[in-house]
Amino acid sequence: MEKVKAKKHLGQHFLKDESIAKAIADTLNLEGYNDVLEIGPGMGVLTKYLLEKPINTYVIEIDTESVTYLDENYPKLKDKIISKDFLKYNINEVFEGKQFAIIGNFPYNISTQIVFKALEYRDQIPEFAGMFQKEVAERICEKKGTKAYGILSVLVQAFYDAEYLFTVDEHVFIPPPKVKSGVLRLRRKENYSLPCGEKLFFTVVKTAFQQRRKTLRNSLKTLNLSDILREDEVFNLRPEQLNVEQFIELTKKIEADGV
Repeated sequence: MEKVKAKKHLGQHFLKDESIAKAIADTLNLEGYNDVLEIGPGMGVLTKYLLEKPINTYVIEIDTESVTYLDENYPKLKDKIISKDFLKYNINEVFEGKQFAIIGNFPYNISTQIVFKALEYRDQIPEFAGMFQKEVAERICEKKGTKAYGILSVLVQAFYDAEYLFTVDEHVFIPPPKVKSGVLRLRRKENYSLPCGEKLFFTVVKTAFQQRRKTLRNSLKTLNLSDILREDEVFNLRPEQLNVEQFIELTKKIEADGV
């Protein structure tokens, strides 16, 4: 089969630099799991390096043309190509509750959705690595006090140690995107269960950053907090001034307030 043509509506930009593909594959430490899932493998430039590792490699690909290409060119993937949309697929139809890593050169138009979906499976995903639009990768790894720090930063870093690894130029893709890319690695924290209600934690973080220029006293009004709690000094701050631990403490205070 001829090479697959990149499809704009799927956000496809095929990596052509073999050294970068190998470097991304090498970000995985292969500890605590026997399976890895590559999202959006395209023509398999990253896949070939994963297949060299002592691990079971699965790929999930929505593009039927890419699925055919992978099937014809990577016999080692036999019965391990999932022709589905990762965002809509119950991945436990394959992994059945087992631990697995996620890796990929992620389509930029859905990369944040992929991260949020992966967070739903955090009990099963000890490691997550891959390439994003540079600004998104930086946002995920960002610390408090900056404009880039936000919902994605706090929710990911509550459960994972996030590390920005290296930047990738536009010219190593076909077609080249209009922005630079960034490769990151997430490693699940040893103790990643929160000492507060996780659903409420997600609500507090998302609600706070939806009006990020306001103080928490104003942005969290919709949670119907008591007047006594709203006098706490933390409510004088804006959301980007709180680190993950402070958001956890804030959630515990709101829980105790009866929300």
